[in-house]
Amino acid sequence: MTLKKMVAALAAAMLAMSASCGQARETDGEILTSEGLATSSEEPAASDAGTVSRGMEAGISADNSSTESNIISQNNINNIDSSCESSSHMPAETEKEKPESSAVVSGSHPASEDNGQLKLPNDESSSNYTNSKYSGAGTLQVIGSQLCDGSGQPVQLRGVSTHGLAWYPEYVNEAFFKELKGWGANVVRLAMYTAEYGGYCSGGDKEALKALVRKGVSAAASAGLYAIVDWHVLSDQNPLTYLAESKAFFAEMAAEFAGQGHVLYEICNEPNGGASWADIKRYASEVIPVIRAADPGAVVLVGTPTWSQEIDKAAADPLPDENVMYTLHFYAATHTDNLRSRMVKAVEGGLPVFVSEFGICDASGSGGIDEAQAAQWVAAMDRLGVSYVAWNLSNKNETSAIFQTNCQKTAGFTADDLSPSGRWVYKLLSGSGAEGLPQSSEPSGQSQPPVSPQPPAPSAPVPEESVPAQAIGGNFRCEALLVNSWENGGQPFYQYELTLYNDGAACEGWEVTLQLDGAPAVSDSWNGQFTLDGATLTIRSMDYNGSIPAGGSIANIGFIVSGGRIVAE
Repeated sequence: MTLKKMVAALAAAMLAMSASCGQARETDGEILTSEGLATSSEEPAASDAGTVSRGMEAGISADNSSTESNIISQNNINNIDSSCESSSHMPAETEKEKPESSAVVSGSHPASEDNGQLKLPNDESSSNYTNSKYSGAGTLQVIGSQLCDGSGQPVQLRGVSTHGLAWYPEYVNEAFFKELKGWGANVVRLAMYTAEYGGYCSGGDKEALKALVRKGVSAAASAGLYAIVDWHVLSDQNPLTYLAESKAFFAEMAAEFAGQGHVLYEICNEPNGGASWADIKRYASEVIPVIRAADPGAVVLVGTPTWSQEIDKAAADPLPDENVMYTLHFYAATHTDNLRSRMVKAVEGGLPVFVSEFGICDASGSGGIDEAQAAQWVAAMDRLGVSYVAWNLSNKNETSAIFQTNCQKTAGFTADDLSPSGRWVYKLLSGSGAEGLPQSSEPSGQSQPPVSPQPPAPSAPVPEESVPAQAIGGNFRCEALLVNSWENGGQPFYQYELTLYNDGAACEGWEVTLQLDGAPAVSDSWNGQFTLDGATLTIRSMDYNGSIPAGGSIANIGFIVSGGRIVAE
């Protein structure tokens, strides 16, 4: 028996002894013991018709990827159709109703909940786990259920994931990664989609994507961060779909990064669509040896079935490899007691778990934020020493994006540049509120959905112009107000703000249609789902603003359109 295996056996024995004491933990109003944690093998709820769930983020097929050589172009990023990178994230698992109580699990790196606000101490000395700096922890290893440094001391990685590298490459830069280190992060995840528009296996520019991975790994090393190279399986569902491509990619990457102790390999992001644990094991049994041939001691992260939620399947039949961890993903406003209990049971049973992606909103990646549930997740992960990475580094118009939609910076961020999710993540990593960031002279504004972007100042005074619009479903009135206009490259742009009034009974969900002239194109939008069909613009409610009480109204819905403007019907 190797020394590592002896240490692992001893750790497992000590963990079993601790579990046998039957010490109860209170969470969400229940008493959960190590012997009595509830698990579920129930399938996730089906997504609503007409929506695309995470794990099924829509991707244009390779047949439509004639512009693959331009995928990494900064000018091309903001022009990708939203259907190519849906804001939805993963399906809700079938679970019991959200409990009334939201007591926080006690832990060694305590988080407390006060009126739904996450509070973390500035002093991390109470933690049993090392929130390590890369330079201090060096090459990592897995011992028992724990990620450890070279001397066997437990290590906890905490950081943020990029969005798709093909869509948001601008955030992969050394200056920003050094900022992340200043926030308190010690890891960054480089998410390279495989099958979506611009994906590595669906017409994307392979060399450009690999160059971005190399740039990210190098920038992480300079900043003192660990880097996770993520093969972002999603709409391809089963990792076996692109097995040959995966083996070739990881063979090349592992050969380049061998000996760089800050690199971890995540070989399949979120298997779904019926991909079984047997499929994932078969895939891993072929990919892991490729990595080991070049980088023998690297830590490898392996996804689990059903959008990386069924870690119990891995716990029942783990891989026979050392230095392997199993991933779990959650979105706090959707995944609560059920999935959290599954994680706790798996870790306390000896399975090394790594939360390589999470959000504090719902599983769509947008919608409302649940800070109370997020605090319970953090407390449980910190108590168990589970590493975690938040989703995502982008200014995309979705709740889980770290930056405001109007923020065009790639470094030098202020508090006002962060979305509500971004402020929460900064507070989590830094142990302090967003006041720890540089402050701009303008107030940050909203506290929930994304704010409208700030376009250039108008070239001439713009008269406020109210245009009628048709509101479908109920006794609605919609006022579309032209608030700004300008020219760019000879093209006129118009910014509209909408207010929707409900003169009838309370409603749950709304839809508005507007007629435009010319050859319009929507260049930006906020707080609605926008569909342009010729010159007809349809706007539907989001999860967080669909409810309008009788006599109530909804405002701060808007868009920027070029090549045309609203006309009265």
